[in-house]
Amino acid sequence: MLKEFKKFAMKGNVMDMAIGVIIGGAFGKIVSSLVADIIMPPLGFLTRGINLTNLKMTLKSATAEAPALTLNYGTFINTIIDFLIISFSIFIVIRQINKLKKKEEAKPVSPSEEILLLREIRDSLKK
Repeated sequence: MLKEFKKFAMKGNVMDMAIGVIIGGAFGKIVSSLVADIIMPPLGFLTRGINLTNLKMTLKSATAEAPALTLNYGTFINTIIDFLIISFSIFIVIRQINKLKKKEEAKPVSPSEEILLLREIRDSLKK
C-alpha cells in the first residue's frame, strides 16, 4: 500500500495540482490585499464611506429569550461587490500573463542543425 501511495503521489498530475493549490493560496492573499488595500480605499472615498453591512431587514424583533432575527442583505451585497472586484482583478492578471505567453510563442524559433541537414538532403534528392 505504501508503494502504491508513493506511485500515486509522484505522478505528474498530483504534483502539479499540489503546486497549483499552494500558488493559488498565495495568489489569493495577493488579490485580497489588492482589493482591501489598493482598490477599496479609493472606492470608499468615491462612495463617501457608505457601509453596506449595516443594511438589514428585521424579520422578528428581539425578545428576552432570543436575539432579533434579521436578513442581512447588506453583507450579501458587500460580498458580491468583493467577488466582482476580485474576479475582475484576476481577469486582468491572467490577461496580462496570456499576452506575455503570446509574445513568447510569436518569437521565431530557428531550426536545429539536424533539421537544416535533413532539408539539405531533401533538396539534394529532389534535384
